[in-house]
Amino acid sequence: MFGRVRAWSRRHEKLAGALRVAPLAALCTILGVPFVTNTSPGGGQYVGLAGYVGLSVLLLVPLLWPGRPLAAFSAISLICFGQWAADVNLLPANLSVLVALWAVAYECSFRWALAAGLVAELGVFMALVSWEEPATFGMFFSGSIFVVTIWLTGLYANTRRRYLEGLEERAERAERERDQQARMAAAAERARIARELHDVVAHNVSVMVVQADGAGFALDSDPEQARQAVRTISKTGRAALAEMRRLVGVLRENEHGETDYTPQPGLAQLEELIRGSAVPARLRVTGVPSELPEGQQLAIYRIVQEALTNALKHGGPGAEALVEIEYGGPDLLVRVTDDGRGAAAPSSPGGHGLIGMRERVGMYGGAVWAGPRSGGGFEVLARLPMVKAA
Repeated sequence: MFGRVRAWSRRHEKLAGALRVAPLAALCTILGVPFVTNTSPGGGQYVGLAGYVGLSVLLLVPLLWPGRPLAAFSAISLICFGQWAADVNLLPANLSVLVALWAVAYECSFRWALAAGLVAELGVFMALVSWEEPATFGMFFSGSIFVVTIWLTGLYANTRRRYLEGLEERAERAERERDQQARMAAAAERARIARELHDVVAHNVSVMVVQADGAGFALDSDPEQARQAVRTISKTGRAALAEMRRLVGVLRENEHGETDYTPQPGLAQLEELIRGSAVPARLRVTGVPSELPEGQQLAIYRIVQEALTNALKHGGPGAEALVEIEYGGPDLLVRVTDDGRGAAAPSSPGGHGLIGMRERVGMYGGAVWAGPRSGGGFEVLARLPMVKAA
């Protein structure tokens, strides 16, 4: 609520300043009755109704200056000093010096706030000296307590404001860094996917080259074998072309190190992955399996691998996992569930596993969901459109 009020005050500085001055202006109006009846409220020079109104306006107007607390305090202090020098009786509008003191302590640095506090203390002393009754230390102490309380309140509000602004700045910086890290992670994941798809395409092209060489040697001696090699080249070429279409738009950035041209794992290696996992896991396949492109098989393999890794890190001791592959219909479902800690597991702010899953599934027009299950444990569900291998 205070944050919304502060934001509104920043947008409407003049109106907010008028609202702050309104209570003091109302007090001056109410306490101005003795001047209307031409009866002096105390010692000192009596200025009359016109002087009361004019002096009150002079003391209140500087409070309406937006964003200039030092200038407002200086102007009000000078007017009060002139009033004291002319031996004019104290007015309710003289309380504006305390309002200006609070504004200086709230908006300015500590040295200016300290200087304003000392000036206000000097004003208390001068006001007591000008009274007809002899001033005592108790009277000065009471007035000083009032001034110091307002001064400390302004300092506290200043400290609180700076603390909140620091929190907002750190939150904005953390949000920018988080977005930047997410973009970097997405770019790195795209580069890794591009390398893996490159390996798949390179493997297919290598097969085509070998088959073409074999067909060239067997063309005269074994025409049937040559025809079979040509059919294999056609099938492999269509598969490579499909993978190249998916490769378009995926940026490959700053690849370092040696490139591994061995074929990437696919569905045939899922059982081996599950058997070698540190988390006890089972594989369940439903429906009639169909032949999928190597790139899509690689995506499924990596999704299962990442889900089992998450189960190992967050599932806790004794957790078990179930990997389900469901064929049938227009989509292929990949579901990895575990019976671990689920929502009670500690979060890992630096992980990008889910980002990688989304990147992989998004390349084939699918979707992925990951989160705690209502009955306990964690679930990763990926839905990929069925794309038959060429």
